[in-house]
Amino acid sequence: MSLFVRNGTIAAAALTLALTPAPALPQAACPDPAAVIGPLSGPLGDVRYLADDALEGRAAASQGERCAASYIAERMASIGLQPAGSDGTWFQDFSLRVGAAVDAAGLRLGADGSEGVTALESSLLAPFGFSGSGRAEAPLRLVDAPDPHAHGGADVTGVIAVVEAGEGELDAHFAASALSARGAVGVILLLDESRALPDAEGETRPFVGVPVVAVRGEGATAVREAATSGAPGTLEARVKAVEARARNVVGVLPGAVAAHAEEPVIIGAHYDHLGRGGSGSLAPDSREIHNGADDNASGTAALLEAARRLAGGPAPARPVVFVAFSGEERGLLGSGHWVAHPTVPLDGAVAMINMDMVGRLRDDALTVYGVGTAEEWDDILDRTNAGLDRPFTLGKNPDGYGPSDHSSFYGAGIPVLFLFTNTHADYHRPSDDWERIDADGVERVAAFAADIAAVLAGSGDTPIALSLVRGAGRPLRAEAGDAPASSGYGPYFGSIPDMTPIDHGVRLTGVRDDSPAARAGLREGDIIIRFGGEDVGDLYAYTYALRAHAPGDTVEVTVLREGREVTLQAVLGRR
Repeated sequence: MSLFVRNGTIAAAALTLALTPAPALPQAACPDPAAVIGPLSGPLGDVRYLADDALEGRAAASQGERCAASYIAERMASIGLQPAGSDGTWFQDFSLRVGAAVDAAGLRLGADGSEGVTALESSLLAPFGFSGSGRAEAPLRLVDAPDPHAHGGADVTGVIAVVEAGEGELDAHFAASALSARGAVGVILLLDESRALPDAEGETRPFVGVPVVAVRGEGATAVREAATSGAPGTLEARVKAVEARARNVVGVLPGAVAAHAEEPVIIGAHYDHLGRGGSGSLAPDSREIHNGADDNASGTAALLEAARRLAGGPAPARPVVFVAFSGEERGLLGSGHWVAHPTVPLDGAVAMINMDMVGRLRDDALTVYGVGTAEEWDDILDRTNAGLDRPFTLGKNPDGYGPSDHSSFYGAGIPVLFLFTNTHADYHRPSDDWERIDADGVERVAAFAADIAAVLAGSGDTPIALSLVRGAGRPLRAEAGDAPASSGYGPYFGSIPDMTPIDHGVRLTGVRDDSPAARAGLREGDIIIRFGGEDVGDLYAYTYALRAHAPGDTVEVTVLREGREVTLQAVLGRR
């Protein structure tokens, strides 16, 4: 399951300035499934393989992810599904950013051509991996670090802003974004002696539109003195994104009735996880392998078990499409890409059933989100559950949005269900391992999903139809763009951003009913470009702009709607 809000900032796809070619993954051998799984069978055997240390946490676009994808495709084939990816394969590849590379960096103190120009040694400075690429010639000015909880700040238009970064409390990306939005043409962060220069290699946060570098040691002393007197400077950075290929895995159980061939029922689960931690980990200082047995090897195993059950039964009238998504932990990237570029016809899709973290069933309690997205869900769930040998105690939530892949489908106007056995102390930590999985619970959830899918896919000439309900539900947790519910501060707006990156702004998948966004008149498809006077270049900038306000504030929100700018007034709410 993805964290939409991570440590106060958004885990979203980054916009890029220049891209290096997506590198081919090394042709390393994948572990032998039989040797890894041993005597285990069924869904637990699938979890055991996917959560093995040899796959190193299945980070999107990694070799471990590629081994997991191959395993899932082989399992789909053995079950009897047909490939439904790109060009007749099991796979759909897509690009995502995995880091940044520095081409050049430089800083000179003093005007070009004047006597006494000081060029700092490369050992004293380095650009951040989110630095914009370009050259700035302007006065240096020492300014206070931006306050993430306050709107606005000193005017820095046309200057290279110099900020004391201290011992590590400052969020460098926020500071650079805020200063750029206030008109700075470059940003220099002065590091404490105890801090190392930034390494761009693994940086995936969005690029800031101006050069941003860190300086330490005697370099920081020289820059501080120059900025105190307002001396001119020349700052240059050249940084480019590094991209790699991730892949979705897609199989289909064909429908038996030609008239319903383009009315798929979709069952999905993401199979990527956090690799060795880092962004998104709740053990942020650990670089141990995060195996993600529950999140979401369990959902992937349930996906395969549901496929096995359906393939072994009567042929459905409608096709049932099984998709194992990658990139979920990076912001629903795989499901967003598949919805935007479906490998099967999606216009007539009946529904999507998502399984994420279904490996820790306790007291028969199964939570089902999305119940409000179709008028028929309540009845279907109750009847299907009553037909089980061991019915669940269902906790129903109407919300069609949330931090997992069903959100991509509900945003596209498809009714959804999200099956979930709840979070736990091992969530997003290295301790989420296969030995802690409730194998019987995974099988029961898989059987429930398969039974629901069988109802939807039908067996006759007139299978069931669902009536979509737009704007269903209430927040599952703080959504992207809103401050974390647990933070104790921050306003509520009620926007549902599309996590797929665009050139500029934040496109909305929808807005929550009776939210400040809805009352202000925002709607699905709007692209937010300014919020409270701040330019919104991407999801990070939107988050920063929102967090700078307080509940009760009235803000202007400018959106692009059908190609023209519309400015609306919103009164922010309280959580």
